[in-house]
Amino acid sequence: MEYKLHNGSGGFCCRGCNRQDKQLNTYDWLADIPGNETESDLVEVQFKNTRKGYYLNSNHLPLDKGDVVAVEATPGHDIGVVTLTGRLVPLQLKKANIRSETDIKRVYRKVRPVDMEKYNEAKAREHNTMIRSRQIALDLKLNMKIGDVEYQGDGNKAIFYYIADDRVDFRQLIKVLAEAFRVRIEMKQIGARQEAGRIGGIGPCGRELCCATWMTSFSSVSTGAARYQDISLNPQKLAGQCAKLKCCLNYEVDCYVEASKRLPSKEMALETKDGTFYYFKADVLANQITYSTDKSVPANLVTISGKRAFEVIGMNKRGTKPESLKEDGMHIAPKKPVDLVEQESLTRFDNSKRKKKNRNKPSAPGGERAARPQQPNRGQEQGGAPGNQAPARWKKNKRNNRNEKGSGGTSHGKSTDGASASV
Repeated sequence: MEYKLHNGSGGFCCRGCNRQDKQLNTYDWLADIPGNETESDLVEVQFKNTRKGYYLNSNHLPLDKGDVVAVEATPGHDIGVVTLTGRLVPLQLKKANIRSETDIKRVYRKVRPVDMEKYNEAKAREHNTMIRSRQIALDLKLNMKIGDVEYQGDGNKAIFYYIADDRVDFRQLIKVLAEAFRVRIEMKQIGARQEAGRIGGIGPCGRELCCATWMTSFSSVSTGAARYQDISLNPQKLAGQCAKLKCCLNYEVDCYVEASKRLPSKEMALETKDGTFYYFKADVLANQITYSTDKSVPANLVTISGKRAFEVIGMNKRGTKPESLKEDGMHIAPKKPVDLVEQESLTRFDNSKRKKKNRNKPSAPGGERAARPQQPNRGQEQGGAPGNQAPARWKKNKRNNRNEKGSGGTSHGKSTDGASASV
């Protein structure tokens, strides 16, 4: 019999189902190798809020991914889902800095109906426990926020996840909670990033939060990452939904650090016969540097490549000064990024709205329209081709008359029979 566990985020975890919490696990690229599952007795088990633990399969149970198992806990046992087996588990164990074998507990068995009954009873109390514990913390005037409560699989222990800016003395809180809920209490502090990942949301980029979709570990983010990328140190733009620095600041910082090594130092001034130029700004990825003749105010800005800057620095070290910063006396325009949207008009596919005049207007109140007499084509009158095609002689006379009218005054043209006519 297969069982499903509620993962605390709106989805269910079971064998063969699609995880709805979108929290990616380690990709087991050795899963298809024969005998991979028997290479190691260690398994990775996941609990609520993506909490994971590593356990020893001492009973040599045939465990696969998605199996719901009962594992050792202090006290009692806990219920979780197997997420990784085989050779990759020892590698993940080293990554989690778990070196002592005493920290690794055992896997008891696969879950039984009795275990699932206790588990469902314990999980049903989590929401009411969280609401009541928040009121207790408020009555004790503690500067903390209880974000979530997780009961152990057997219901003998409860983990309270809280957020606090400063150190909180919750000894009195633990006593009150133990008397109120009659379970063993464990307080676990989490950061604002973990809280945002647990709740989820939409970031300023318009996509779901990285911490709520694919990130499983959090690395420290500093303002140095923004400085390397020449990003304005504006707290409102650098902060994410958790009010901390955005995790995405670390995504491209390595590329910027590598590209900045191909540029000269900002403190280096370039000497030319035109004057001294100081560093103003740089486009790191395009390898372009802009220099100014004044340190504080941008004046006489000149943009050159990093290669040209190193050439001028080498000439200055040899005691010579170039005529100008521009290479071979030519101005090098920086390459601007091409915007595909700017190339075409956004309304290029819209039809032009022209007012169509109705030439057949009703001539009487009865609504009858006067029939327009059919006029002969000019081309046919003058012996030209039928239709709208006029002879070349008529077009030439019409062009001459238009030019004479444009010169001002009364213009005179020649008729077809050679006599002069006043227009």
